[in-house]
Amino acid sequence: MNDDLADATWDRELDELFLRIGHRFGRADLRRRMRDYVRALLGPVGRKNGWQLAEHAGHRTPDGLQRLLNGATWNADDVRDDLQTYVADKLGEDGGVLILDDTGFVKKGTTSAGVQRQYSGTAGRTENCQIGVFAAYATTRARALVDRELYLPKSWTDDHERCRAAKVPDGRGFATKPELARAMVLRALASPLPIAWVTADAAYGQEWRFRRMLEEAAVGYVLAVPKSQPVPRFGRIDHLFSQAPDEAWEQRSCGDGAKGPRVYDWAAVQLPVVEDFDGERPTHHRWALARRSISRPDQIAYYLAHAPVGTGVDLLVRVAGSRWAIEECFQAAKNECGLDQYEVRRYVGWMRHVTLAMLAHSFLAVTAAQAAAKGDAETVPPWFRSPWQKSAGSWQLALHTGPARHFASMP
Repeated sequence: MNDDLADATWDRELDELFLRIGHRFGRADLRRRMRDYVRALLGPVGRKNGWQLAEHAGHRTPDGLQRLLNGATWNADDVRDDLQTYVADKLGEDGGVLILDDTGFVKKGTTSAGVQRQYSGTAGRTENCQIGVFAAYATTRARALVDRELYLPKSWTDDHERCRAAKVPDGRGFATKPELARAMVLRALASPLPIAWVTADAAYGQEWRFRRMLEEAAVGYVLAVPKSQPVPRFGRIDHLFSQAPDEAWEQRSCGDGAKGPRVYDWAAVQLPVVEDFDGERPTHHRWALARRSISRPDQIAYYLAHAPVGTGVDLLVRVAGSRWAIEECFQAAKNECGLDQYEVRRYVGWMRHVTLAMLAHSFLAVTAAQAAAKGDAETVPPWFRSPWQKSAGSWQLALHTGPARHFASMP
């Protein structure tokens, strides 16, 4: 009985999702193929390539599903917009975090759009691969992928014939990964997704244009930066924290990992207000943070943050720790929804497959969150339990007219 009820709930939720996006597919046969494709991505298929997906869907050949990806008339960006609305309706919360990161897709040959030998953080080395830049949305309920862009190296954008053969849209010039991320952030802010924070690794955090765009949008951020990152008026960020007294470092958890709470030594300094005033009162503060390994104190990660006045250090630490959620999304979307198991070479095929795989992953996230809410099967992630919690004491960087720079306790 319980299994029958779960199956009915699953089917009802999936049908609701299909109704949300069905109008993006103009013909009934195209809508059926879309449903078959997404159901197959969600199904118990060992290797989610064309033939095995077609077999699961009951098709004699993969031709129909391949036409869905490569030749049919529909816009993957429209489905992406519906996906963001779906995630906002089902998982949205006021304290939502948007997370930016990229992942690699190892490929053979030279004809797949964007492929070349390049560093892949997924593989941890230089590989012949494609790189996708993604945005994930995380709340206390769950986390899901909500946007994507295919990175095109200059070896592609400088070769118009190669781009034309791979069906890269006309006018798609070279854009760095942070530039792609900025475009996704702006789209997400214009969507129904309630976003309070943005976080990303140092590849994105070191870009001042990326940080400035977030500040102008009045969105909080906690962004990793390299140790050489300059802090205005105070030099390199690692040199800044090398002057911190021992009592500035406090053990804090930035969230639970596979082995329990992820506890590090953290130090945080509030930087002098430069702008962001509402009349005579500042609305936001800038911060610098450092995270030090307890077992290996020589391993230190650094962050810059921009947060509303009144934000405590504990919340900044939890936002920094939320970045792991996109790695969980990548793993689940690849293992469960075939995100990386596509057999398409053209740009449009990549965008369509990845969008439908994200749709399947968001469905899994929503159904898991609903089951957890009904059965209290999952505890709220600790990095979100107490938003706007004020720490007993934070650390503020004192600015003096002379050369001396020191750390002073805030009241």
